[in-house]
Parts: sequence; C-alpha cells; structure tokens
Amino acid sequence: MLQLPDSPDIHRIDVAPVNAPARQQSQPLYAKREKIHPKRAEGNFRRLKWIIMAVTLAIYYVTPWLRWDRGPFAPDQAVLIDLAHRRFYFFFIEIWPQEFIFVAGLLVMAGVGLFLVTSVVGRAWCGYTCPQTVWTDLFLVVERFFEGDRNARIKLDKAPWSLEKLRKRAMKHVVWIVIAVATGGAWIFYFADAPTLLQNFLEGDAPFVAYSTVAILTATTYVFGGLMREQVCIYMCPWPRIQAAMLDEESLVVTYNDWRGEPRSHGAKKAKAAGLAVGDCVDCNACVAVCPMGIDIRDGQQMACITCALCIDACDGVMDKLGRERGLISYATLKDYDANMALATDPVTNTIEPGRIRGADGRFVSAVRHFDWHVFLRPRTLLYAGLWTAIGIGLLVALMARERLELNVQRDRNPVFVKLSDGSIRNGYTVKLLNMIPEPRQFRLSIEGLPGAVMFSEDLHQPEGRSFAVNVDPDRLRTLKFFVVQPGPDVKPGTTDFRFVLDDMNSSESAGYDAAFEAPEKAR
Repeated sequence: MLQLPDSPDIHRIDVAPVNAPARQQSQPLYAKREKIHPKRAEGNFRRLKWIIMAVTLAIYYVTPWLRWDRGPFAPDQAVLIDLAHRRFYFFFIEIWPQEFIFVAGLLVMAGVGLFLVTSVVGRAWCGYTCPQTVWTDLFLVVERFFEGDRNARIKLDKAPWSLEKLRKRAMKHVVWIVIAVATGGAWIFYFADAPTLLQNFLEGDAPFVAYSTVAILTATTYVFGGLMREQVCIYMCPWPRIQAAMLDEESLVVTYNDWRGEPRSHGAKKAKAAGLAVGDCVDCNACVAVCPMGIDIRDGQQMACITCALCIDACDGVMDKLGRERGLISYATLKDYDANMALATDPVTNTIEPGRIRGADGRFVSAVRHFDWHVFLRPRTLLYAGLWTAIGIGLLVALMARERLELNVQRDRNPVFVKLSDGSIRNGYTVKLLNMIPEPRQFRLSIEGLPGAVMFSEDLHQPEGRSFAVNVDPDRLRTLKFFVVQPGPDVKPGTTDFRFVLDDMNSSESAGYDAAFEAPEKAR
C-alpha cells in the first residue's frame, strides 16, 4: 500500500498488479441490483459500437424482406427456414435435412471464431456484437432521448412522481415495447414468406405459434434489454466464466495502466509544487460513469467487464484536455503490463514512482512497452485461424461438389422373392428419387450387373426393360415401386449384387445404389 501525506487531493492507492489476488475483490454469489446510469461516451470505440449496432440491427430486421429469384418452383425469400418443407434457403444455397452437416460446420466455425477473437482481444464479442449488448445499447438510446444523460436520469430517479416524470417514463417504456414487438415480429419472418405472414398476422389469420413466439420474444427483449441489462451478462451468460481459458499473457484486454496512472491526484499542479510524485490519473471517475456494467476498470480485470472499451474513450478525452498522452486505459497484454509495472515500481519501497517511466523531457523512456501487432501472430491465434480457415474451405468444397440428386432403394422383406410360373425369380424394390434443385428434372433409372434381368413398375406406363425415364418435380422426392425379374436360366442361387443407376438426362450428374437380388439357395 502506498502511503501518501494527508491531502485532500492525494489518495492512498493499492499498487499491486491488476492480476494480483489482492486486487480481486470478493463478490457474493448474487447481489441486489443497483441501477446503473451509464453516461454517453464519445470517441473511436463508441463510434465503432454505433456502426456495429446499426449494421447488426439492419441485418436482423431487413434480411427477411430481401428477395432472391430461384425460379417459379421455389420461394423467392433470400433467407428462409422453411420448416413445413424441411428446407433452409440462404440466397443461392439450399440445405436439405440430410445436409445438416453444413449447418453444424457453420456452428463449429462460429465457435472457433469466438475462441480466436477472445484469445486476441478478449470479450470483444460481448462488447460489440452480442445481441444482449446491441439491444441494451438501443434501449439506452431511447432512455437518453426521453430522460436525458446520466445526471438527468439520476436526478429523475430521485425526484418524486409527477406528471412530467410519469410522461417521460411512459414514453420510454412504450418505445421499448414497440422495439420488443418489432424484434419478435422480425424473428417469425425468417420462417415463412415475410409479406404473406405479415398480412396474415395483422388480420389475425396467422398460426398460433407465430403469435406465441412474438409474445415470448417481446417479453424477453423488453426484460433483458430494458430491465435486467448487465444482470444478464453477469448471472445468466456462461461466457464470462469460460473466457479465462481462452486468454493468455499476450491477449489484448482493456487495462488500466496504473504503472503510469498512480498515485492519483485531483490537483496535480499543487501536488507537484508540494514535492509529491503523482501519476496521470486525476481520479475523475469518467471511466466509471460511462461503463454499462457499472464497474471501475481501475480495480483490475473483472468478470463483469465486457471489453466494450468505452472507458478508453472517456479516459482519452480527459487526457486530451489535460495535454497528456492517450492510453492511460488501453488495450494491453498482461505481458506488457507486467514489464511496465516492473519498470515503474521501486524495488525497495515497492511503490510506483512516476519518474521511473519518464525522461527529463517528460516523455516515456524507451523501455516502456507499447502495443505491437505481432501479438496477433502467435501459436494459439495461428492455430485457431488455421482451424477456422480449414473448416471454412472444407465446407465450401463440400458445398460446391455436392450432388443435387439422391437415389435410395429398399428391397421388399416379405416376400423376399417370388418364383414365377416360367421359373423366373422376381424381387420387389421401393425406389426413392430425390430432386434437390427447384427445377423439374428428367432422369433415366437403369440396372447394371444382373444378366438377363428386366424391371417394370405399375406406377409408370412404360414397357418392361432395363431402364426407365422418370420425371421428378422441383424440390421433391418421388417414390416408385419396381419389380426386377431375372429369367430362370440366368439365376444364381442365393444373393447376387447389382446396381441401380440414376442419370440426369440433361446433365452429367448421376447417382447409384448397390442392391441385392435374392433367389433360392438352389435353383430348381
């Protein structure tokens, strides 16, 4: 503990490193919520958050209304999860249930991508693109519009109820509910044709599940984004408790650089005139005022920190006004922080001495470590990036090479075979032809490898033979019953393998299925 002379402008500050156990405050399992009134920040990170919020909200609300022409036999909604027909449409990509491996691959890519981002810049997902963060930011915009910024909202909270207070609160909650309804409404449009569903929804003709889904999502959006806010991140989200496994000493995280900020002082000029050594932190609490989680980043790394970096903007603004270097709060690695702490700390008194990191001209000495982009190129991040890229390339190759037709054959089990009066043996098969494109197709179904055999189908008005022309509707499965007959002299006892072959008559695409022809063990 750094002991300073009694002064109204100088504070006693614990100068243990941010990763030291002494800096980590013990917290109860659950604490009653204290309402947080974050102040609006200004700066590069706040602008980045505005851009990301606008882009992500636009994607969510606008995507169901985008059109994509797939021809007359398929829906024209660009992104559609068609549960009724078990299809997933994403622009030019169509996914069938048996191709769920592509969706699973995308989920794996998302997980690896999250690990990569976290290992590089901490909880950037939480601070910028997590839906909870995005909608909370949106609700805060509404709150500021009706109730004012931080000080005005605090004052309004303490004020007795009046018509003006009631008006402001009512308008805020009405807009919150409108946003929540729009959020739930946008979600259901991903599962049906958006214009048609909207009309049916407003006319009261939509399915019950549509109304119930909107009601549930309206309630959760309103409660999570408007009322619970940071409580969701602290108590409901598991990621704050998992992220530590993704970090190492070279991960960039939002850090208060107390090696240059301590000792704190409200009046640096008076302190220096009195011969006291002071750091750059003026203890203005600007970093605390803008924090949406209500924490003080100067207390070290905390589970509640979502790495939104608004405290960096707030502190940089103060440093600019004071004519000091930016970066008192910055993205920094633990490795650099520890090196700078060792440089700034007096080995005898174990206190931070500001003079140890600055030369006679007031600039930082060359030994002070700053951000180096090489932290992105380390084994862990390269491994994650390589794995993410490999999965993406694998999915892309599989997607481009996949066949858009499938053939499935099931042999009759009862009876296994039938012996005809002329000594021929007949087997029955259920043949399923799957056309996986939104266009009608004509196929040729034939058999190979069974000498002398022919087939016929009562579903097709074609004479028996070794091949048949079959039409299949767009995006449809056609099931046909076929009988394969082999003359008695050509029949081999037991099981004989042969093959059904399906060819697209207008392209080179084909599919095959290995089948078995059953006959008596001894031909009679």
